[in-house]
Amino acid sequence: MVSTRSADGPRAGTRVVHRRYVPYSHAHYAGNLVDGAYSLGLFGDVATEMCILTDGDEGLFASYSDVQFRAPVRAGDVLEVSCELVRAGTRSRVLDFTVTVVARGAATVERPGAAQLLDPPVVATTATGTVVVPARAGDPPPAG
Repeated sequence: MVSTRSADGPRAGTRVVHRRYVPYSHAHYAGNLVDGAYSLGLFGDVATEMCILTDGDEGLFASYSDVQFRAPVRAGDVLEVSCELVRAGTRSRVLDFTVTVVARGAATVERPGAAQLLDPPVVATTATGTVVVPARAGDPPPAG
């Protein structure tokens, strides 16, 4: 197995970005609204890639310290999901997350597949979370 760990360790400012179409099968409420857990699941996906990128391991999500649902996510949206490494401890990583709606379905009877790019994009969900990764070879054992 090839490790992607940097010799210097993880660096604050490292970013991971995914794009995802929200299928209509995920609509949970009237108006094709999608529940907030959908965004949290996407945060888990970008956090996993971040851990692989910085530590060569999928890591484990430990907690959220803040979650803000700022605008609705709807079926038919195209989302950009970003994750930025804010702080790296010995085994913990603090990450900032954002879900931004970059396109939205705009179906009509005449054009059932119509959609439009949003200018400007809409920030739908933000969060700060902590993940943990295995100790790096040579790291001292945890105190206590």
